[in-house]
Amino acid sequence: MVFAAVGLGALVLALLGLVLVRVYDDQLIRQTESELIAQGVVVSEVYRELLRQKVGTQGYGLSRVAPWPFPAAKGSQLRPILPSLRASDEVLPAAEVPPDSAIPAEPLARQVGEQLAPLLIDVGRSTLAGIRVVDLQGVVVASSASGLGTTLMAREEVQRALRGEPRSVLRQRIADPDDAPLASLSRDTGVRVTVVLPVLEEERVWGAVVLSRTPMTFAKAVYADRWNLTGTGLVLLGVVALMSLAAAALVVRPVRALVRQTRAIAASAPEGFEPVARPVVQELAELSESLAGMATALRDRNQYIRSFAANVSHEFKTPLASIQGAVELLRDSADSMSPEQRERFLSNIDADARRLTRLVQRLLELARADSLVARPSRTEITPVLEALAERGRAQGLAVEVGTVSPGLTLGLPAEVLEDIVWQLIVNASQHGGEGVRVRLEADAVPSEGRGRVVVRDNGKGISESNRARVFDAFFTTARERGGTGLGLTIAQSMLRAFGARLELLPADEKGTAFAVVA
Repeated sequence: MVFAAVGLGALVLALLGLVLVRVYDDQLIRQTESELIAQGVVVSEVYRELLRQKVGTQGYGLSRVAPWPFPAAKGSQLRPILPSLRASDEVLPAAEVPPDSAIPAEPLARQVGEQLAPLLIDVGRSTLAGIRVVDLQGVVVASSASGLGTTLMAREEVQRALRGEPRSVLRQRIADPDDAPLASLSRDTGVRVTVVLPVLEEERVWGAVVLSRTPMTFAKAVYADRWNLTGTGLVLLGVVALMSLAAAALVVRPVRALVRQTRAIAASAPEGFEPVARPVVQELAELSESLAGMATALRDRNQYIRSFAANVSHEFKTPLASIQGAVELLRDSADSMSPEQRERFLSNIDADARRLTRLVQRLLELARADSLVARPSRTEITPVLEALAERGRAQGLAVEVGTVSPGLTLGLPAEVLEDIVWQLIVNASQHGGEGVRVRLEADAVPSEGRGRVVVRDNGKGISESNRARVFDAFFTTARERGGTGLGLTIAQSMLRAFGARLELLPADEKGTAFAVVA
């Protein structure tokens, strides 16, 4: 029944494909595009003529820099605009509501737009097309609906039209729950045809006309060709039945191999960590590789937990043994000890207890960082760095803000960025030596499309032997000063949740530099 259902679904998809290829591509998309081109040419000529009366023909507009995309006879004055869209063309995302323009419309274009607006409104009511006229800067000066004063300059097709090239695109249409296919056949398709024509005066561009409309549904075309489609469907039904049998033979074998792989994973057998050989079907191959990858990740995670547990045990064992030994000495020999000896043992117990408390606190922070749920956010860097520098100076640290690219943002919440940069500042002050100075910088990483914050100090730096271990959990060179070796591990875990990272930059002549990249 599963394969019968797959075969029936394939049949339906095949019939829909026939409809799309035969009807939708030729009759609907290009017909709508042709209608919009015809309307756009008329609107363009009317707009150009009205604008010419105000500006004449000299010096106005932009030089046309784009070549004419449609062929014409050499030496001919013709500028043909031919339908070029296909149903298989890329469908661009739905057009967003255009924002208000930050710059005013060109005055003469705005005056002509006011004259042209009543005509566009009447035309839009009859043709159901959305029509807009934009000036040289992409600002809407006339519209068949609302939107005057908004800008369409962000749309790629408008930019190309203002360079002198007609452009037609398909954009996604967000379906209206009230669409009624039978009552309104032109309003229930998932795409919208957009045509943008430049307003040309000789070789200068005076603006552009933007037209859009939803193409007609193919319901009527399917009904008109129902007998041919029925005959074709019967033939395809036989083909699909044969294909279903072949698919069953091809799919069952790798599925059984996948079952064996999952059992091997459950038993921790080595063959569970290798993808299935010759799975035939690409999707099953990807599934097998994903299972092998998941098993490897779980194994690595298990090894990490074991190693982490061993490190935690070691870190706790030393202070606990010290506390236990001091308590036993105090219990057995407290009466014979001098006050100074008792005070020394009690101080050791207090110091070890405080270290255990710090370890527990840092382990809780690491657990929270590992389970952190990232929420997309962007933070402007400059205010955060200035606040951190002020905070550092208030605590007696030499912190200054260096070069920061104007308007640069980082893909991290402000509180996460503050915590990590402050941790790096504290690390620099603890490990850099006496008189260390910290400098905060920020710039862009063009190759990744990200930004980064660099925390640089002029301290003693990190030795080559320690650079490879600096991000290891519990590794620290300041254990006698209370260091736990978890600060950078926690920072890495927090950044990993946001797809960001912490880098140790190559060593300079003096000092250390870390970069937060997000």
